[in-house]
Amino acid sequence: MGTSPDNNKQDHIAVIGGGWAGCAAAVRLAQAGRRVSLFEAGRTLGGRARRVDIDGRTLDNGQHILLGAYRTTLKLMKTVGIDAGQTLLRLPLQMRYPAHTDGMDFIAPRLPAPLHVLLALIRAKGLTRDDKMALARFSTTARWMGWQLYEDCSVAELLERYEQTERLTRLMWTPLCIAALNTPPQRASAQVFLNVLRDSLGARRAASDMLIPRTDLTSLFPQQAAAFVEQRGGEVHCGHAVDAIAALQEGWQIRFRQSGQTASFDGVVIAAGPEAAADLLEGISDTTALRALNYEPITTCYLQYPPQVRLDQAFYALLDDPQQAAWGQFVFDRGQLGAGDSADSTDSGLLAVVVSAAGDALAQGHAALTAGITSQLAQQLQNPLLETPLWSKVISEKRATFSCTPGLLRPDNSAMPPGLALAGDYVAGDYPATLEAAAQSGIKAAELFL
Repeated sequence: MGTSPDNNKQDHIAVIGGGWAGCAAAVRLAQAGRRVSLFEAGRTLGGRARRVDIDGRTLDNGQHILLGAYRTTLKLMKTVGIDAGQTLLRLPLQMRYPAHTDGMDFIAPRLPAPLHVLLALIRAKGLTRDDKMALARFSTTARWMGWQLYEDCSVAELLERYEQTERLTRLMWTPLCIAALNTPPQRASAQVFLNVLRDSLGARRAASDMLIPRTDLTSLFPQQAAAFVEQRGGEVHCGHAVDAIAALQEGWQIRFRQSGQTASFDGVVIAAGPEAAADLLEGISDTTALRALNYEPITTCYLQYPPQVRLDQAFYALLDDPQQAAWGQFVFDRGQLGAGDSADSTDSGLLAVVVSAAGDALAQGHAALTAGITSQLAQQLQNPLLETPLWSKVISEKRATFSCTPGLLRPDNSAMPPGLALAGDYVAGDYPATLEAAAQSGIKAAELFL
């Protein structure tokens, strides 16, 4: 698959979709000297990880954590001139609950792997000896297995098989699974979960670090990626939806939805969401795997409090309990991010609470969801002020990720016609729907043309 470059002409490649996968593909193509035209249907680059402007404020359509293991993403950021040390807050691997809850406190010291996890386990508070032995047994066995399963199963089955305690499962494995795969353990792929653990817990210490964006998600990479492409003679067009592609005798033609106009290219990278990609590829390539994907929502509840409201650290894990309308799984202090740790940050007093795999929570409606979360924060952080925010906003991505289930057949590029390539966090790979999966797929799609 792909096209061989003609030494006498510069191939012109269209990239449809300005999310992280499309931006990654465009950067790699521009870096290799190809002429690139990137078309994004929306007004803002970033796709499902982008900046949103609401009520005169700049927020994100979801709060994200990256990992030190995201080598492709970090390399791309460096390529386009982003200093990750400035734009990302780097924290050691941790799972820390507020002190007054029945949670745990696990934080890895800055020691070489695997000593950092071992010492974190020894020092961990809120875990019994049985909990710690279970975690050590799981980690040791997974390493011995090479982080590979003979046959995929659910994460819940995997944890039961290796006799993980109920408390450890509730406080560590379930939050990690939901945060990484955005799929509940009962129906999440154990193999994909192990892939994430392999590249974080099972790799060098820095790979397990947690990286929290200090800037909005569009500025974190897509905006700089667009500038990189334009500096090399490419074009970036927002508000340009593509509604059809067609084969030419040489190359491909795309048609724009609003104007009905067409343009011709030597190749096309389709970096749209699965359904939009399937619509474009209908009658051109098999769309069965694209159509078969199911989806999971992610909700972020933003809560503005007086500027003096501040968490003791940048983020906490929360004890969620849907039966008590305690929907939040993690809370982030945005005031400790955007302008570093300064007290005069424009986001001072702004908390972001994340609810992954949020289908049941969304069914309650935004008002009930917000009320449940504010009550949860007030109780678990023991601060009555948190019950009554000055302002709140719920942002939901109803199809934030594909549902990462055992043995899922994900679409790939093996049967794509010459001159077409598919990119997106849903394309076949080791990772679930993450920024790293998107970046990796964009690079791989671009390299089919090189």
